[in-house]
Amino acid sequence: MVLRAFSHLSGFVGRIATPALIVCVLLLSAPLATAQSFNFNNFDVQGNVRTNDASVLEVAGITPGQSVSAGQVNDALQRLQNSGLFERVEVAPRGNTLVITVVEFPTINRISIEGNRRLDDEDLLTVISSTPRRVYSPVTAERDAAAIAEAYRESGRLTATAVPQIIRRDEGRVDLVFEVTEGAVVETQRIAFVGNRDYSDRRLRQVLESTQAGLFRALIRSDTFIQDRIALDQQLLTDFYQDRGYIDFEILSVTPELSRDRGAYFVTFNIREGQSYRIGNVGVRSELPGANAADFEGAINIRQGVRYSPRIIDNVVTRMENLAADQGLRFVRIEPVVNRDDANLIVNVEFVISRGERVFVERIDIEGNQTTLDRVIRRQFDVVEGDPLDPAQIRAAAERIRATGFFADVQVEGRPGTSPEQVIIDVDVEEQPTGSLGFSASYSTDSGAGFAINFSEENFLGRGQAVALSLNTVDGSQALTFSFEEPAFLRRDLAAGVTAYYQQTQQQNNASFDTVRYGVGVGFAFPVSENGRLRVFYNYDHDEVSGLDNAANLNSDILLREPTEADTSRIGFTYSFDNRDTGLNPNAGVAFAFTGEYAGLGGDTEFFRSEVRAVAETRVAREEITLRATFEGGVINALDDDGTRIANRFSLNSRQMRGFESGGLGPRDLAVSNQNFLGGNYFAVARFEAAFPLPLPDEYGISGGVFADVGSVWGLDDVQGGSAAGSGASVVDDSFRLRSAVGVSIFWDTALGPLRFNFSHPVQYEDYDRTRNFDFTVEARF
Repeated sequence: MVLRAFSHLSGFVGRIATPALIVCVLLLSAPLATAQSFNFNNFDVQGNVRTNDASVLEVAGITPGQSVSAGQVNDALQRLQNSGLFERVEVAPRGNTLVITVVEFPTINRISIEGNRRLDDEDLLTVISSTPRRVYSPVTAERDAAAIAEAYRESGRLTATAVPQIIRRDEGRVDLVFEVTEGAVVETQRIAFVGNRDYSDRRLRQVLESTQAGLFRALIRSDTFIQDRIALDQQLLTDFYQDRGYIDFEILSVTPELSRDRGAYFVTFNIREGQSYRIGNVGVRSELPGANAADFEGAINIRQGVRYSPRIIDNVVTRMENLAADQGLRFVRIEPVVNRDDANLIVNVEFVISRGERVFVERIDIEGNQTTLDRVIRRQFDVVEGDPLDPAQIRAAAERIRATGFFADVQVEGRPGTSPEQVIIDVDVEEQPTGSLGFSASYSTDSGAGFAINFSEENFLGRGQAVALSLNTVDGSQALTFSFEEPAFLRRDLAAGVTAYYQQTQQQNNASFDTVRYGVGVGFAFPVSENGRLRVFYNYDHDEVSGLDNAANLNSDILLREPTEADTSRIGFTYSFDNRDTGLNPNAGVAFAFTGEYAGLGGDTEFFRSEVRAVAETRVAREEITLRATFEGGVINALDDDGTRIANRFSLNSRQMRGFESGGLGPRDLAVSNQNFLGGNYFAVARFEAAFPLPLPDEYGISGGVFADVGSVWGLDDVQGGSAAGSGASVVDDSFRLRSAVGVSIFWDTALGPLRFNFSHPVQYEDYDRTRNFDFTVEARF
């Protein structure tokens, strides 16, 4: 009983925690601890149900027959209390018997979360460790409460709290309840920069992942302050400046300050830009026998005067390493030696070719992929076990793994192998969801209101395959599309895909007839250069035209003479080139695509069709203004006596030629009532536009633009129009007639989706063209 009282007193002292009282208790208990000793031959464990006697005695740590002091008995009591097995413990010596009375923790009957509205129970239950039908632990419950609060902090609710409570039930059970107080969202109200001279705050905010609170702060969650996002913002800002030649760029500090009402953060980036350097002299020096420097100079794709960037230097190193591999050279090291000329703000670069370390890849270990198959990750490597180690290839493989989009985090590191000449490559990935189910609603003055359902899975069954299914419907048009793609067909960099579609329209785009089209296709795509890609395909399509009325002077003879349905079997290719994201200039780039196809391998039609599209864009005025020029053109030549059909001829929609309705320009039969658009065998259009910020807070997401479009649709195989029952056929004018329009645009990125307003003024047009002065589009995804 004395020991029990001592135990209770020790707990009281721990709660009071005053040094003077602790000293007094130790002085009073010292004679007792030194004078009294025990020798227990028997142990009596009481109150235990799930824990057997042996386990209790093992935790207590007292050996039978061994002399122990009162202090050692108290230590046994503390070990039992701290074991996490018991809610209460009492230890009472009775002669040579030690009586241990325990009250076990109850079993969790069920777990519930109350007070949560922003985060669902299912999401919060995944972050806690406590589970039903397991023993309740107060320590675990407190950790779970902290995990719930952390989940809210990651969503921007920094003041959220969670308190664990228990409700006792019969038979030693309890209900564990977490009472949540969510608090308010702490948003990023302002992002500011100090020390930036060459780029405005507006331009730098576009680089960051974090955004400021805008007009729709009640709906937009991207402006929520998240501490972990600051590190990503710093890296993005550093990459932005270094890509533009700022070698000495430095982020001195990042200061998030909480407002007085604790409802918002003010984030300030204190930076030092330095000077922007350009590339000076570029050369190659070989210190490796068998490596001719002149051969490697051809791999240099940078020229004097371009902005210095570590990215383009790494690109040259990769090209040289690939050249060395093609020449059969192994263990080659390409080291760029950079010499700064601060007076002229240039950087002279010399690529030194030398002998690298003789190291081989022993194996590649992959961890963390629960769904994705190992081969999907392994095929991103150009090296296999036993190959010479190439650090550049390993870095490139890591980037390709990240580019798949299958993983939230990718870490690729090397560690020593079983011998000094071998290295083990460790790939540690963290998977993320790759499937999506989306719904969207849209409206435009061209096609009216629309609704769409889209399902996609980018990593089907963990095989890296892409599957997509979409259903789109707008006023007078419905479309169903299915696609499947294997990106590594035959385990090579060869994408193989199959598509199937069904589409129908009812009197759309200046047409008084209906159409139905459906078909299937297969295709193969592969790289042919650093930024170029070639795709070959085969498609089999069926199309029908209905609703053409034979009444007097209603429909053109041109349409009435054409077959109302046809099967088309066509084969073709598309070559594309795009360096807008990978080129030497981060502010400029071009994209180009050319498609050629031949129809006549069976089916009812025979023709050759080709289309070309080229885009060039650049940023000027400290990257505040974006200039873009787009050129498109196409030609179709019928190879049989029937000529081309309306289903295969070209037309321009309102996005290709602003200021006109879709199908609003080109040949038209004016001698009939419907005056249907007839399409053309040729089309050409050029669009010039500039986008720039408006003098409004950039968090509003509103910017402006101006544009000028010029183009035409022309050429028919059959120009004898009019109606079969009319007074005589008329000749349709299918000659080339240039149209043009100018206008201004307002772009507004909102929580509902991007809004686009185009105010157009047709400058050059024909009297029978269908013009339009205003276009409005919006798309909302949910």
